[in-house]
Amino acid sequence: MLLKISELNKTFGDLHVLKDINLSVDEGEFVAILGPSGSGKSTLFQLIGGNQTPDEGEISLNGEVINGKKGYISYMPQQPSLFPWRTVLENVVLAAELNGKPDYEEAKQWLSKVGLAEFVNSYPIELSGGMKQRVSFIRALLSKQNLLCLDEPFSALDEFTRLKMQKWLLSVWEENRKSILFITHSIEEALFLADRIYVLSKRPAHIKAEIKVPFSRPRNESLLETNEFFTIKQQIFQYIKEEISD
Repeated sequence: MLLKISELNKTFGDLHVLKDINLSVDEGEFVAILGPSGSGKSTLFQLIGGNQTPDEGEISLNGEVINGKKGYISYMPQQPSLFPWRTVLENVVLAAELNGKPDYEEAKQWLSKVGLAEFVNSYPIELSGGMKQRVSFIRALLSKQNLLCLDEPFSALDEFTRLKMQKWLLSVWEENRKSILFITHSIEEALFLADRIYVLSKRPAHIKAEIKVPFSRPRNESLLETNEFFTIKQQIFQYIKEEISD
């Protein structure tokens, strides 16, 4: 088991955000987190990344407790957060640069794999939204951490670009198989991408359901039109609807 979170609690003053959270991510596993808006999904990432410290509970990575410790995960936020004065290549190697000597050749190889070879010397202003997300993901990938935490990375994209990026992410992940913890508001996105899904309740959030996704890999968009996909989607929708209507 790569990541294990046990009995995690977090409050901000009188606001109880997370309550007795227990979840795990295995080596090479893709795990998604779903939940209502404001349920504490991003707070959970802040805790895993060491930017916040839990009031109670334990976060361990490879058996080491990392409560309040930074530098143990790779993180990709909702927005690409690229530095406008750095080229694509310079943005990609940034995390590796902060941790030692960046490998420019490896960075160029990855940019070539994701169709950005001709943009290595371009600046973020010259890129589309999907291209910026690819740069941000490769930057996280090259940080060499075992766990990637992706916080709604495709939420700002239009529907067609989003599906294209989901398929792209799966193709890169199939090759790399780095463990991913993925926050999303989209049930379809979670089912299309993940091996397992955790559904959070409303605040204070606890684990309402854990779903093992039954679909084989590799996956393609035809999966979205199957009866089995629709049935599981409706099941998860009911879990979240119960939280919104309570």
